[in-house]
Amino acid sequence: MEGLSPLHRRVAGIDVHRMLHVVTVLIEQPDGSISKHCREFGGFKRDCRALATWLAELQVQLVVMESTGIYWKSVYAHLENAGITAWVVNAHFIKHVPGRKTDMLDSEWLAVLARFGLVRGSFIPPKDLRELRLVSRYRRKLNANCASQINRLHKMLDDAGIKLGAVVADIHGVSARAMVRGLIEGQPLAVLLSHARGALKRKTEELTASLDGELSERPLFVLRHLSDSIDAMQRQLADIDAYLLRAMQPYAWAHALLQTIPGIDQIAAALILIEIGDDMGRFGSPARLACWAALSPGNQESAGKRRSGRTRHGNNVIRYILCECANAARMTKSTLASKFKSLVVRKPHKKAIVALAHKMIRLIYILLSRRQPYLDQSIDYAAISAKKNAPRWIKQLRAIGKWPSHNPPAASAAH
Repeated sequence: MEGLSPLHRRVAGIDVHRMLHVVTVLIEQPDGSISKHCREFGGFKRDCRALATWLAELQVQLVVMESTGIYWKSVYAHLENAGITAWVVNAHFIKHVPGRKTDMLDSEWLAVLARFGLVRGSFIPPKDLRELRLVSRYRRKLNANCASQINRLHKMLDDAGIKLGAVVADIHGVSARAMVRGLIEGQPLAVLLSHARGALKRKTEELTASLDGELSERPLFVLRHLSDSIDAMQRQLADIDAYLLRAMQPYAWAHALLQTIPGIDQIAAALILIEIGDDMGRFGSPARLACWAALSPGNQESAGKRRSGRTRHGNNVIRYILCECANAARMTKSTLASKFKSLVVRKPHKKAIVALAHKMIRLIYILLSRRQPYLDQSIDYAAISAKKNAPRWIKQLRAIGKWPSHNPPAASAAH
């Protein structure tokens, strides 16, 4: 690295594996010479603790490691507990830095790059949010499994000639679920129709035709197990959602602020905060946050022709959450919905959703940075507040006798 001035005098690089961690420490001596120390550690907890202790004894200022699967997490946690600054870097960028010698260890190359400031650490959330990520991502997997089971149940009903999904808007809504349970229990048609709620009550003829199918013993056996499995997973999801909302207490201000954005409800706000945190200073700018969230469009051009505008690699979890929020926002009466309508004129539906999600992540950065709620010109906030608080206000007025009674006194008879 000729011509470059070192930024750190004591650095370490760690080549992380499942059961082996190779560590190289570079220390600049007062006379300008470099002393190199190499050691290997196992993957058990005691080994990671010994690794952190050894680096602390050498007074290492900065430790750099690649984001290798999940194996870096244990090492990072022990370094964090020891008060040692650690960076987790993207292996893709390390490979593209020129100047590496062929016989140099991976850990030594990481230490060299760290010494001259040629690497940039990825965003690693605080310990509390890292642990909540385990819960939120388990929720995502459970939700996907639940949706898969619902689709399987829907297909089994179609196979039996029961076209309930063609009549009801949501096959797993309150009315449809009651009808499916009734079918499994062998309830008569009149009882099945009595489960209809709301607008479904006006579709008696269509419901009667859709429920006209045959379910033999074996399909009923599978449907019963599918229904029980779906109910169990939905109870688990409700329990997880309640847990996540309780965990948002330390981030109450940010959690409430995100919910002012159309399309973002309580759970979505919690999931977003778990992924990005509430401190936007870690990202530096809305563009960097959008890039980290895999929502920043690429720009591959050659000879003046644009070949591809695909979004770059990043955190696919937050990308998925924001695309779901964008899909919900497009159905609201807001400026974001108007933005989607203007986008979908010139873009395919999915690309318009991604573009709206990109706008929303930049909006989130600004709101969290300024600690200001979202104000939409298309929304009458006074009317919403009045509708929400009217029952409480009326109750208070009645309690103090300031609300008129429902039965006004009759007018006196004319003489």
